[in-house]
Amino acid sequence: MITSIYLWWVLFPTPALNTEDRRVLEEIDALRDSLRLQVRSTPTKWTEGLRKFLTADAVAASNSIEGFKVSTVDVEDLLVGERDVDVSEEDRDETLAYQRMMTYIQTLHDVTDFRYGVEFLNALHWILQGHRHTPRKPAGRWRRGPVYVTDARDPSIAVYTAPDAEDVPALMGELVEWLNVDDGSHPLVRAALAHLHLVSIHPWADGNGRMSRSLQTLMIAREGGLAPEFSSIEAWLGRPGNTWEYYRELQRRGATYLPDQDVSDWVRFNLTAYHQQAQTVRSRLDRSSRVWVLLGEFAEERGLEQRVVSALHDVAMSGRVRRTRYERAEDLGLQRAQRDLRELVTAGFLKPVGRTRARFYTVGPAFPAAALDEARTPLTLTDPYRP
Repeated sequence: MITSIYLWWVLFPTPALNTEDRRVLEEIDALRDSLRLQVRSTPTKWTEGLRKFLTADAVAASNSIEGFKVSTVDVEDLLVGERDVDVSEEDRDETLAYQRMMTYIQTLHDVTDFRYGVEFLNALHWILQGHRHTPRKPAGRWRRGPVYVTDARDPSIAVYTAPDAEDVPALMGELVEWLNVDDGSHPLVRAALAHLHLVSIHPWADGNGRMSRSLQTLMIAREGGLAPEFSSIEAWLGRPGNTWEYYRELQRRGATYLPDQDVSDWVRFNLTAYHQQAQTVRSRLDRSSRVWVLLGEFAEERGLEQRVVSALHDVAMSGRVRRTRYERAEDLGLQRAQRDLRELVTAGFLKPVGRTRARFYTVGPAFPAAALDEARTPLTLTDPYRP
């Protein structure tokens, strides 16, 4: 019993929520419930593109925090197997590795006999970092030496020094024990704390930030309220201003591992992220649906086949479409897809960019303005702690 008490102490204690925190958490639950019902009532064909966009946005954002800059639309193309995307080989490898891990995480949301384990976490790390495995930075196993988080402004300065390597197995064993025991706190609070626990232990030589954000995504997904792609806050964390706040919140925890402290600020930061990401996804779904209706009406007025709406919708919402994406979305043959896009170009609705395999299509001079205006209307987010 004494050992158990000691072991629980090595993780950050779950803070008590104040009245404002509980109010915000209730609003988040209401937003997520509303969004779940909205997704269920929206035609699958309309939501499928949003699911792919949100997955790509999460991958792009989480990688961007680590310095791998690939736009969401490029990630979308990479995720469907497009090879002719203008990104570096390193960025391509990092994108596809993260996508493989995220895809696996998304499949685990409803596994009934699921349990966390050190082997599971190391396997996830191998999926993410296996392509970078070296004796100095091994993938899929705990680090063997010290690891530091350096100041982005001056790499010679360590803003955080992780626990000694010899302490990592015990710390991770305790984290796994904590992950498998429901302590009665709200699942979203537990997910936020899991992120903080893992990133503070920093058990691997590399990839700790993305692993910590992915663990949070997995825990949110397994809570069961929403499909994983609608639940992640990685896209929110990847916005430049939010990334800066993210680093600041982590640095508030101190320059070394100090688990015996109040982490209420971290929880509030995550509650804000959950709230604003739910606002963002709801707005994106609303706009996507309105754009689809406008484009459907436009196609009917112009005597176009309804299948071309998916190509026009991609252009309106993401800025471009490739033939391969349109072909797969509508289950078309190569010649039919090429003919449809060629006719849209001839009519002035689309404009081709590039040649042969690398070609994609953007907004043409005759693209329906109403749909484009709707798609480009900016979102206003509210801060749940500043009503």
